[in-house]
Amino acid sequence: MSHAVSHQPVAMPDVAKLITEDDEPVDNIFSEKQQRLLTEPLYNGWAGHNGDRKFLACANVGVFNTPHNPAIVPDVLLSFDVEVHPDVWDKAHRSYCVWEFGKAPDVVIEIVSNKIGGEQSSKKIKYAFMHVLYYVVFDPDLQLGDDLLTIYSLNGLSYRRHDSLLLPDTQLGLTLWEGEFEGFHNTWLRWTDNFGNLIPTGKELAARERIEKETALQRAEKLAAQLRALGHDPDSQ
Repeated sequence: MSHAVSHQPVAMPDVAKLITEDDEPVDNIFSEKQQRLLTEPLYNGWAGHNGDRKFLACANVGVFNTPHNPAIVPDVLLSFDVEVHPDVWDKAHRSYCVWEFGKAPDVVIEIVSNKIGGEQSSKKIKYAFMHVLYYVVFDPDLQLGDDLLTIYSLNGLSYRRHDSLLLPDTQLGLTLWEGEFEGFHNTWLRWTDNFGNLIPTGKELAARERIEKETALQRAEKLAAQLRALGHDPDSQ
């Protein structure tokens, strides 16, 4: 006897009761700038994994692992091979719902601003449970101890200390960089490529391109002067 296989559509969770925004203040000024320094360069100064891999990088967006539990809100998340639904105002697409994207974020970063955020306790457990591959804790004011930067990699259902600044399979790394960003000189957490080179901000990229153009122009003018000294007109046909 044969039995027909029934292909019933998969029912999506009811998201009507999800709290995707709570209108609470975001964070302190340093954290807000640090979050932007970890998202903007990826879109303006990086070609993506393998040059064409799609990714999502965002700050202060809730991650729902199941529709039954409240969101956990990392300061920064990075997820590869995902696409954001074009209707971002629809409730079902306003947050990072794991069941919609089909996977947890690959990297989450927490920026410590006080001692009660749970970065080294409850949050670490939750991120491991949802299978986030890399969990990064940046503690710029040393609120939790002596480690300015701690990187964890997933090992089964828990995290182990990741000793390298490079994150395998992402073609990215992290580094502590001392410099000025948006008028503030500080020690910042920044992305690098897998060779340790900084991923530039849009402003840095524009400055680099301007210098390259000025250098090329100077070389052309020097060559023209040398040709004139030899009796040649560089402007002639």
